[in-house]
Amino acid sequence: MTPTAIVRPHLPPSPGVRPSILMIDNYDSFTWNLVHYLGEAGAEVEVIRNDALTVDEALARRPAGILVSPGPCAPAQAGIIVPLIRAAAEAGVPLMGVCLGHQAIGEAFGGRVVRATRIVHGKTDEIAHDGTGVFAGLPSPLRATRYHSLTVEPESLPDSLRVTATAADGTIMGLAHRSLPIEGVQFHPESIRSEHGHEMIGNFLRRCSNAAGVAA
Repeated sequence: MTPTAIVRPHLPPSPGVRPSILMIDNYDSFTWNLVHYLGEAGAEVEVIRNDALTVDEALARRPAGILVSPGPCAPAQAGIIVPLIRAAAEAGVPLMGVCLGHQAIGEAFGGRVVRATRIVHGKTDEIAHDGTGVFAGLPSPLRATRYHSLTVEPESLPDSLRVTATAADGTIMGLAHRSLPIEGVQFHPESIRSEHGHEMIGNFLRRCSNAAGVAA
């Protein structure tokens, strides 16, 4: 895979300008599943690895939204993602984090990322959610696929973030900023074993489109 790539939409849902999404690739194969989902939803996606640009260069692209991919490491080891999340918050750019991206959101706003009490790789769980953000219009609970050894520590969650989804074991499965268009999911909506993954990505893309004033 190259450090940067642009993917055009495959199945555009409507005519008009396509929302541009900057995908930060944390060296993870699941990135390209997310790119495919975004393309199907009508986005034009630019994929760039987390160490291939600066925060200023990322925001200079003026994306309608940013998606921070899963990855094999901790947030502090993943290039620009933590400072990028803070910069996106200041700029009001919609941002979604998946797995590592979700953990980075927690860390960016003052939470602690810790080793999970139970390491899960490819396990499906029923998660309960509050029906907001990416979960809008979706049934609760729903089945989600988990691949993670780290988690955002609930006791460290800052006041600026709220929990939007949890697993039966108490693990935070979804986070959202209370006043900014930033949210994350610990599980993998792009996994074929997760339910309603396309709808979650579509909900995120609609938020990006509304913020940018383009069709979606």
